[in-house]
Amino acid sequence: MKNILTYSLIAIFTLILLSCEKEKKSVEKTAAQTSYVIDALNSTVQWTAYKTTDKVPVKGTFKEINIKNMNEATSAPASLEGLEFEIPVSSIFTNDTIRDSKLNTFFFAIMENTLSLKGVFSVENENTGNLALTMNGLTKDLPFSYEMSQDTILIDTKMDLNIWQTQDALESLHQACLALHTGPDGVSKTWDEVAISAKILTIQK
Repeated sequence: MKNILTYSLIAIFTLILLSCEKEKKSVEKTAAQTSYVIDALNSTVQWTAYKTTDKVPVKGTFKEINIKNMNEATSAPASLEGLEFEIPVSSIFTNDTIRDSKLNTFFFAIMENTLSLKGVFSVENENTGNLALTMNGLTKDLPFSYEMSQDTILIDTKMDLNIWQTQDALESLHQACLALHTGPDGVSKTWDEVAISAKILTIQK
């Protein structure tokens, strides 16, 4: 009777150990197989420009973002590495059709080869990255910071338009919006700074 009880206990412990080992391997296998890819359809880019000496914000977005060279990665931030995008400037949207038309006609159309904004992402570490942005015929680095919100990459950066030599385009836009960019002090000002925030959604595969 004692031997039977002993064998029974051994069998039970063996089953428990085998079950735990199987579960551990299953978890390890699932973790190893998890990968991330960009959700292009649900990712958005928003920008904020400024007018008047009081720096009144003018916000907008783009209705169309074409993403290329997507790759699967072991983490959401890593899926940004090497990611390419192209944004038709005609898809700009500020909820004001007259303003949208002016931005296309008096700003982007003044630049060289800027029917689209193009860029390539690179990730430096868990908080920062770089965007090689092409506009006005020039490709320049635009450093950015990012943080994770679940599986969404939240990107923030500030763009100095002078780096892309857009002075002529900016002056063209300023003249077209002279009265609208005049504040209570009677001074008309169009800022050369644009804040950019993006929500890049990723999908676990």
